[in-house]
Amino acid sequence: MSILYFDCFSGISGDMVIGALIHAGADPVLMEEELKKLNILEEYELKWTNVIKNGISAVKFDVLLKDGHEHSHGHSHDHSHDHSHDHSHDHSHDHSHDHSHDHSHGHSHDHSHSHDHHGQRNYKQIVQMIESAGFTDSVRDMALRIFRKIGEAEGRIHGVPLETVHFHEVGAVDSIIDIIGTAILIDQLGVTAVKSSPVPVGTGKIRIDHGIYPVPAPATLEILKGVPVSGGDVRGELATPTGAAIVSVLAEEFCSLPSMKVNSIGYGAGTKTFREHPNVLRVILGE
Repeated sequence: MSILYFDCFSGISGDMVIGALIHAGADPVLMEEELKKLNILEEYELKWTNVIKNGISAVKFDVLLKDGHEHSHGHSHDHSHDHSHDHSHDHSHDHSHDHSHDHSHGHSHDHSHSHDHHGQRNYKQIVQMIESAGFTDSVRDMALRIFRKIGEAEGRIHGVPLETVHFHEVGAVDSIIDIIGTAILIDQLGVTAVKSSPVPVGTGKIRIDHGIYPVPAPATLEILKGVPVSGGDVRGELATPTGAAIVSVLAEEFCSLPSMKVNSIGYGAGTKTFREHPNVLRVILGE
């Protein structure tokens, strides 16, 4: 049995998960090739680099959106940033759906359809994209379960049915890459069981499209129902909706480090830096 343990002492985001898996030995080039099956290569570039976070060597993974606003992942949702989801990425393009601007036609932004690149894909479009890409069954199923978790949470919060959830955040290219990339790497590593520590979510307030909200943001908290969480004393958003969805869907147990023979360890860097501790996600692979 091959166990993957998420040690989320500084929270979790999609880019931290991918950085940690790469650092632990998963192959990012293979992931990049598999992601081409989505046919959205013209929208992004991937970058992974070794960084030092508070004295610890880690991999920082970024999705750079090609459209003039680079938006190095990070931000965005990921990690931290403040806005998290929903909005999230806002920057970047789309920004804000809300104001359409951006894109030209306003396409009603906010409503989804349109897909128009980034930020505007809705839940149904994302599902079709994953189902028609030709991934292995396990990658497809893992990715669909994670997206469904986010879609249902966003739908409950905004009071709309799953089918019509147009997610800004999740429609964002970087969330699509983080979620499907995670599924590809976990599948590649042959993981048979996933476990996780409890998830610290941080404290304080963040600004999202809809105004100033408490941390964890509403979608993140909704996604973490059933998962042991803690506020902790770090001010800032530690768990993003994408990170929360990955761990809540994949982990079958939330516990301290399980008994296992450790084979490899990886550290994935978040965008923020904290004075007192390294902002990294640790993954431990063993059997």
